[in-house]
Amino acid sequence: MTTQRRLAAILACDMVGYSRLTERDERGTLERLKIYRKDLLEPLVSEHQGRIVKLTGDGMLCEFASVVNAVTSAMAIQQALAEHEAETPEEERIRFRIGVNLGDVVCEEDGDLYGDGVNIAARLESIADPGTVVVSGTAYDHLQGKLDCGFTPLGDLRLKNIERPVRAYRVETDASASVAALPPLPEKPSIAVLPFTNMSCDPDQEYFADGLVEDIITGLSRVNSFFVIARNSSFTYKGRAVDLRQVGRELGVRYVLEGSIRRAGSRVRISGQLVDAISGHHVWANRFEGDVSDIFDLQDKVTESVVGAVEPSIRLEEIKQARMKPTEYISAYDLYLRALPRFYSMTREGFADVRRLTNEALSIDPGFNLAKALGAYIRSLSVSQCWHEPDDIRVAVRMAREVLAEARDDPTSLRFAAQVIAYSAKDYEMALGTIERSLLLNPNSAQGYTGSGWVNAHSSRPLVAIEHFHRAMRLSPVDPEKGIALSGIGMSYLMLERYEEALAWGERALHEMPNYGSSHRVVIMALVKLNRLDEAQAAARRLMEAFPTYTLTLQKQINPWLDKVFAERYVEALGISGVPE
Repeated sequence: MTTQRRLAAILACDMVGYSRLTERDERGTLERLKIYRKDLLEPLVSEHQGRIVKLTGDGMLCEFASVVNAVTSAMAIQQALAEHEAETPEEERIRFRIGVNLGDVVCEEDGDLYGDGVNIAARLESIADPGTVVVSGTAYDHLQGKLDCGFTPLGDLRLKNIERPVRAYRVETDASASVAALPPLPEKPSIAVLPFTNMSCDPDQEYFADGLVEDIITGLSRVNSFFVIARNSSFTYKGRAVDLRQVGRELGVRYVLEGSIRRAGSRVRISGQLVDAISGHHVWANRFEGDVSDIFDLQDKVTESVVGAVEPSIRLEEIKQARMKPTEYISAYDLYLRALPRFYSMTREGFADVRRLTNEALSIDPGFNLAKALGAYIRSLSVSQCWHEPDDIRVAVRMAREVLAEARDDPTSLRFAAQVIAYSAKDYEMALGTIERSLLLNPNSAQGYTGSGWVNAHSSRPLVAIEHFHRAMRLSPVDPEKGIALSGIGMSYLMLERYEEALAWGERALHEMPNYGSSHRVVIMALVKLNRLDEAQAAARRLMEAFPTYTLTLQKQINPWLDKVFAERYVEALGISGVPE
């Protein structure tokens, strides 16, 4: 048997609620699906020069030579199906999800296709809302100006069994819809700092460039008069050739800072340019050079120059408040920078590396509170993800309390510590006071507002939690970790006993981050409370596949809720769904 590789546009289509509809009316559902395949799907694929690779029980996989044809076909399918089902009662309607990807595929002798090009299309289909089309970033890049439709950015998504994040966009049939969905400009000066290009000869210095940019973002964020986009959203543009005006529209900011960092031996050069994203004009450009031992001073100079260029009226005192020298030891700081990308990986292996690197940093400088706070937080989060070691809770609480005693003016350390104190120590009053101080020090921290959302949820303040989760998503509109905030909104609606809304937010969270345990549990409890027990049991099986060591006993031990009645209902619902004792 011979195989060949080629570039192809892949359309993956799947029916929504197939099991539910066939259980209600198997014969009628199958007959309608058969008619739609014959009269709508197959003709529309053929009309747009596509090939049906295979049919599944409730879906199909198609190949197109042109991504424009693939998306045009997908839009036509959704429109035709919506028109035919318009008179059908909502709960009985047949609807499809469709994903389209442009990528490399392997074609077998019998015509079947497989490979990442196919897998990504299938995963995008699974996260699409009913009746919609979601396309990958590679497809989007080839569609610009070729279709009369709009695109809403969904950010870089972590998809099941796909190693790298996938940039995705929802297709909007109204060309103006995506523009309307974009965030509005804030009233105060707003800025996004894109990842700087690593100009060093050593590609392993990428972590150093990323870490410096993250600290520049933190410094700008602490200027109260600014609105600053969070690191996670800014970094979705890493490694991409971008139109800065488009970046400004997608993130809802007036200014974009880009640049490069070169490190050679002990010398560092930082070059930056600030662009008005509305006009495309350059506002400011400069270059800073110094020794690695002066790195904090270089960061301060970049921050001061950007603030001065954008808003000269901001008081110098306010800029000085943004300055932070976390440690006297550059070697300890270097280890912390190495830990950050492993932290953002949100994997068990990544967290193990963070634990090791922060321990090494603390062995050099025991007073390096930022490293201590991160070490505490990943231990606490490891417990909720079932990745923990026996002493994790005790050690996390000890480290967090040490941070609280020593780091009263570092918003990032305070944010990490607050979440540990709420989740692992269950000292809600202390946690609330700590997260409030963190947000006072850094009012532009998306992660701070996400952390505050969870601290407030654990403290039985779901309405405040929902408000703060939404604030986090505005500060980081295309965040790959948006699922954490979405899950928190779902959990808050569970506490309010608004189960339909909880389910909707929980499902969105799962689509964004399939490897985040809380999202699974939100969906399970909502389904149990809605008396959709078959679906709840299926959701519980998916939870156990992702986290095989999770048990009700563990949940009872770590329950972080101030509201004990809710905690009992939470565990009870998980038990009804089939989570083992």
